[in-house]
Amino acid sequence: MAKKAAPKAAESKAAAGAEKKAKSRTKAEIYTKLSESSGLTKKQVSTLFDGLSELIKSDLGKKGPGLFIIPGLLKIKVVRKPATKAQRKMNPFTKQMQDYPAKPARNVVKALPLKPLKEMV
Repeated sequence: MAKKAAPKAAESKAAAGAEKKAKSRTKAEIYTKLSESSGLTKKQVSTLFDGLSELIKSDLGKKGPGLFIIPGLLKIKVVRKPATKAQRKMNPFTKQMQDYPAKPARNVVKALPLKPLKEMV
C-alpha cells in the first residue's frame, strides 16, 4: 500500500519551471518600441524622456508644487516627513519595551496610479 504521490509532485515542479515569468523591458527596448509607434528616432525619444525627467525634478523640488501628473497614468507627489525624536515604546508583538532611534526629516516620493492605469490592469 505504498503511495505514488512522488511522480505527480515531480511533474508539477517541471510544469511550474516551464512557466516562466516575463521579464521587464530594458531601456533600449522601450525606446525602440516608442520610436516605432510614434515615428520619432530613438535619439528624439531619449530627448523626450530627458525633458520629462527635468520637468519632474523641477516640480518635485524645493521650489516646486511637490506634485506632477502624467496624464492618464500616474500622479507623483512628495510627502515631506518631519524629524522624529528617539522614543521608548512597547513592541505590540513581544509586549516588551523597545528603543526606537531618532529619524531625520526626509522627503518621500510616492507614485499613485490614476483611474485609466488601474483599468488597464
